[in-house]
Amino acid sequence: MGWVHGASTQNHSMYAQFFGLREKPFAITPDPRYLFMSERHAEALAHLMYGINEAGGFVQLTGEIGTGKTTLVRSLLEQMPPNADVAVILNPRITPHELLLSICQEIGVQVAEPASYSSKSLVDALNEHLLDAHAKGRRVIVVIDEAQNLSTDTLEQVRLLTNLETASTKLLQIILIGQPELRELLASSSLRQLAQRITGRYHLEPLSRAESLAYIKHRLKIAGATGEIFTANALREAYRVSDGVPRVINVVCDRALLGAYSEDQHRIDAVYVRRAAGEVFGRSISPSWFRWAGAATTVVAAVLGIGTYYLFMQTPEQSIAAASPPLPVAVSLPAPVVLPEPAPTVAAALDVKQVFAEIQEPVGTDRVFATLLDLWGAKVDVSSGKPCEQAARQGLECVYQRGSWGQLRMLNRPAILTLTDDSGAPRQVVLAKLTDDSAQIDLGSGPKEVTLASLSRYWLGEYLLVWRPQALGQALGQRSLALGMQGQEVRSLRLGLEVLRGTPAKDITTDKYNDVYDSALAKEIESFQREHRLTVDGIAGVQTQIVLDSLVNAAGAPRLLEENKTADTGRAS
Repeated sequence: MGWVHGASTQNHSMYAQFFGLREKPFAITPDPRYLFMSERHAEALAHLMYGINEAGGFVQLTGEIGTGKTTLVRSLLEQMPPNADVAVILNPRITPHELLLSICQEIGVQVAEPASYSSKSLVDALNEHLLDAHAKGRRVIVVIDEAQNLSTDTLEQVRLLTNLETASTKLLQIILIGQPELRELLASSSLRQLAQRITGRYHLEPLSRAESLAYIKHRLKIAGATGEIFTANALREAYRVSDGVPRVINVVCDRALLGAYSEDQHRIDAVYVRRAAGEVFGRSISPSWFRWAGAATTVVAAVLGIGTYYLFMQTPEQSIAAASPPLPVAVSLPAPVVLPEPAPTVAAALDVKQVFAEIQEPVGTDRVFATLLDLWGAKVDVSSGKPCEQAARQGLECVYQRGSWGQLRMLNRPAILTLTDDSGAPRQVVLAKLTDDSAQIDLGSGPKEVTLASLSRYWLGEYLLVWRPQALGQALGQRSLALGMQGQEVRSLRLGLEVLRGTPAKDITTDKYNDVYDSALAKEIESFQREHRLTVDGIAGVQTQIVLDSLVNAAGAPRLLEENKTADTGRAS
């Protein structure tokens, strides 16, 4: 008999009271109250909203089972513009004729005797309805869930529906949502005409490690948790055994709660999570270190690349951008830069190898992070939690990415670089200043001027920076902002652009600017991104926000480059 196998339904419903919860926090049925909008989900929703606001065609959203596609559909339906009529098709195993009939019924096309209608008559009735809706300024949207189950004939009928149009506008917007098999299906030669009409694609990945931890804590808090129920190791283990798939996280955590309750334990550690996962998967789940115990020496090089991430990003409160990695940053060589002549230095720049020789032992993470926060006038207390937690409590946000010198110049904020010395050991250093051929670094024992060429030999592109999300005192930086979104963050984005245009502060009032991310704002962001060599997509991601903040909030923020100087940087996303 399994660990919790055979537990009564009564026990299962009573454990909530045992843990001080109002209800079960990990039910797998969708509940809008438990919506957790990760960076990936926000980005996917932004793409869907962008597609809806474009005229006609197809938008495609794919993702593995349990990654939250249904949650996104519910969020999408809640945010539909008031002039939209929506048909939602949840059972795609239907014939082309049944599809037409379902769409007509969903959007209110009068079909008195469905059985007597031919496909042609249904299309004619639908076309007449769409033309009437267009004349009234309304939009018609069809959402098809589990679209990977559509037959080829039904998909062809879906394609033909996009032929319903006026001289300048498609009358129907179609959103296809499905599992990864949908991508393979649409890649087939028989459906190439449909694939060519898809104007937007997004593949929803599982949650990142930090997002998974935040997701668990979020659901517990909504259910009424007032303290920590899962230990830090248990949270990490939940991510490991689930690979960040929300549905699997729910099932495993629910079973772990039941198991701890059955043993009268109020704190859940990693052992309970592994046992729960074993029950779910029907096999024994070993601790992560079992796999690596016999090969420790061979994995040192592999883990160096993610060392900084684990050192700094172990808790969900930090809102990491890639949380992001919601938006991966490709390593690219910077374009030629135009910089002023560097300020004269007191002594010639050193080779990084000389600095390593002077400071042979790697400096502790807390010490390096304290050096970085000191540049912002903030402090680190080793007894007060993880560095990024402490930064967040002081209004700073951690951003961990992989990039280039061009990107660092563009962001123009001090950063912690992860270097690899000649012995293969990781070294964290603070990059405090940057010119065209030298850099000022600090290993926690004072600044050193080094040549950029030597620093490049030891740096593979990983960096962590902090910044203070703000625009005229309003919060930014919590998520990517895109077409269709609404809120104070959008208004703050508008205000930042207004300041950048030189509008006098006395003429800027909060209520003057609306809080909806409309097409006009998207075009402004595209123009800003184009000017500053960012990826031009009209989405205000964390890098766009940091660059805007760097230009708007000059006072009191440390910079890599000299004041009032700019650099032509390589493109970043």
